[in-house]
Amino acid sequence: MASTTVSPQATTKTKQTKESKQTKKSKQTRKTRKTRKTEGRIRAAVPAWVWALPPVALLALFFLYPLALVVQQSFQPDSGGASLQPYADVFASGAFREALWTTVWLAVAATVGCLVLGFVLALVIAFVPFPGAKAVSRFIDVFLSFPSFLITLALLFVYGTVGMANGAWTDATGAAQGPFQFLTTPWGVLLAEITYFTPFVMRPLLAAFSQLDTGQLEAASSLGARAPRIIRRIILPEALPALAAGGSLVLVLCLNEFGIVLFTGAKGVTTLPTLVYGKAILESDYPGACVVAVVNVLISVGLYGLYRVVSRRAGA
Repeated sequence: MASTTVSPQATTKTKQTKESKQTKKSKQTRKTRKTRKTEGRIRAAVPAWVWALPPVALLALFFLYPLALVVQQSFQPDSGGASLQPYADVFASGAFREALWTTVWLAVAATVGCLVLGFVLALVIAFVPFPGAKAVSRFIDVFLSFPSFLITLALLFVYGTVGMANGAWTDATGAAQGPFQFLTTPWGVLLAEITYFTPFVMRPLLAAFSQLDTGQLEAASSLGARAPRIIRRIILPEALPALAAGGSLVLVLCLNEFGIVLFTGAKGVTTLPTLVYGKAILESDYPGACVVAVVNVLISVGLYGLYRVVSRRAGA
């Protein structure tokens, strides 16, 4: 049996290679330490407010400055000067009160519908095993990126005056028009908003359900508890924070929704965003439009603050 011998030269080369690798690593470590020390010295030498200047400047230029112009314009009537007259005129108009009421009830009704439908669908996806459940859950994430007018156009293709449903009805019965004429009414706007914003409720609910201890569900089921009681006593208490966070977000989004109302072409449905559009573009009443915009912003900021508080308590 032949024995292999290692020459002294090979051993020396191996040692030199290891030493060179260790030397390179130590040099790289020293360079990294020096770089970190240099960065630390630079940060210590430059005050923290200097680093905050670029993002604050961009925020002020592209957001705060235009918003300040809107607020300023709301106090400047067409007659000139500074006055509260634009606010008095807008608050006294019936169109503003009607738009405010329409905005509020549509937003509240859509939020309630999204909460109910989102809770039921999230329950099915999370706890009812069926083929494609993971694919549906992933599609919800993709659905959140869709623009609102795309959903409205889809509903128009199905339930519009010349949509698929009315076309099938007229072909089958020979009637002049189909029975589905609700899409251009407030109920059509409500349906479109519920369809579009329900995934915004489902996403936090699915996250909450994924952290739920399934042992509690199995124990309750083994003790004879039926599904409604399990949902009421175990699942619903765990889902309340997610429901509150998702509902608050949907309420804020519905209050500011413009594309759905515009694309449905709903007659007699005027919300605060569409009222801003009408006053600024159609009537050229810029002070009035700015007043409505300021009111809309104040309501949205207040509700967004509520959403942040609820989300923080919910851990979202």
